[in-house]
Amino acid sequence: MLTETIGPVITEELLRRLDVAGPRYTSYPTADRFVDAFGPADYIQALQQRSQGPGLIGGGSPLSVYVHIPFCESLCYYCACNKVVTKHHERATEYLDALEREIDLHVAQLGRGRPVSQLHFGGGTPTFLSDAELTRLMGKLRDAFRVAPGAETSIEVDPRTVDEARLQHLASLGFNRLSFGVQDFDPAVQQAVHRVQSRESVAALMTAARRLGFESTNVDLIYGLPRQSPESLARTVQQVADLRPERIALYSYAHLPARFKPQRRIDATALPKPEDKLRMLSGAIAGFVGHGYQYIGMDHFALPGDALAAAKRQGRLHRNFQGYSTQPDCDLIGLGVSAIGRIGATYSQNAKTLTEYYDALQQGQFPVVRGLALTRDDLLRRAVIMAIMCQGRLDFESVALAHLVEPKQYFANELEQLRRLEQDGLVELEPEAVQVTPLGWYFIRSVAMVFDRHLQADRARERFSRII
Repeated sequence: MLTETIGPVITEELLRRLDVAGPRYTSYPTADRFVDAFGPADYIQALQQRSQGPGLIGGGSPLSVYVHIPFCESLCYYCACNKVVTKHHERATEYLDALEREIDLHVAQLGRGRPVSQLHFGGGTPTFLSDAELTRLMGKLRDAFRVAPGAETSIEVDPRTVDEARLQHLASLGFNRLSFGVQDFDPAVQQAVHRVQSRESVAALMTAARRLGFESTNVDLIYGLPRQSPESLARTVQQVADLRPERIALYSYAHLPARFKPQRRIDATALPKPEDKLRMLSGAIAGFVGHGYQYIGMDHFALPGDALAAAKRQGRLHRNFQGYSTQPDCDLIGLGVSAIGRIGATYSQNAKTLTEYYDALQQGQFPVVRGLALTRDDLLRRAVIMAIMCQGRLDFESVALAHLVEPKQYFANELEQLRRLEQDGLVELEPEAVQVTPLGWYFIRSVAMVFDRHLQADRARERFSRII
């Protein structure tokens, strides 16, 4: 029994039984359900419906904007992101030209000055761009959209690519949140995954970020990497906790070399055994909670004073393609190669290769190559899954009022499946609600998966990573 976890007792048997493949539910339906039949014309229709909707004065409801910068200078062997590894920084010029064309296409459909409450740069490595290139891109975005006062403006940072002067420039551009990719501080693990960076360099950057006034810093970690052990990860957990980032994301490494070519460089014999990986998760949870962090859900932790922790306490937590968020559920514009967007009851994804992306924009077309128009059942289940993922509670009355169904009849089979999870102590089935228990928050994906009609009908789950 893994009794070192503070709070709920998580047994090794329960971890092993619930460790199945499943989605992370940054959307429902999940991106693997997108279809090629959804193209630029469908995306334009969704944008037009939004621009013609209520609330035109003042620009309507706020948008979230995601910008994907695919370039990286070096290859991290564990990476499953859409990226282009190159040391030729001049390639960024053509990419910025294309991004500007894509932004112009959105302005043509939505009008200029639509309010934005959340702006996020991801990758790849957004800090691959020079200070001048970042200034150019932010200038274009601010010309096209109105970034609202108090907007959450964040950027993913490779600590190896920045110094205090670069952080100061990011602050001057309006970024108020940073996410540092760390993964692990153990030198042997870093060498095994081809990402070497010292704890001291990350600590110096975090100190500088606080001095420069950034509202929040996040550290990304991965467990299950080659040459990792429960003991080595415990040292990294201690070192990260000592740095006191406001947020921590702890992801499980999914070794899928058949799908992700960089992972073929990893020595599979150096990967930790399943039982050691389970101990890593349990030990990391215990370590971070023991250092005063609150478990938000889905491998995310936050200090009690952080806005994310406050949102969970107050029932205001949301979830989008970037993970947990404090921002209200809003439409998302995805810019850049492979970027995913959500407008109204549709999802869309851009071309995954630079060639396709450039070709579409040179022809004056949106680079959308696939997507999905959600059905009434999709919208209902999305609401249910997001309620579970974010609030940890499903109230039948609110579902009935919003979607005009009788939940206990509509979800009779799902509620029956939940009885097994109730026996495991993950949920409590109340007469008019489903309540996730403190233990259940650690296995929130298992609860959400019960309501995933596509997953329940499709037993080929190998496309997903294991949930632990």
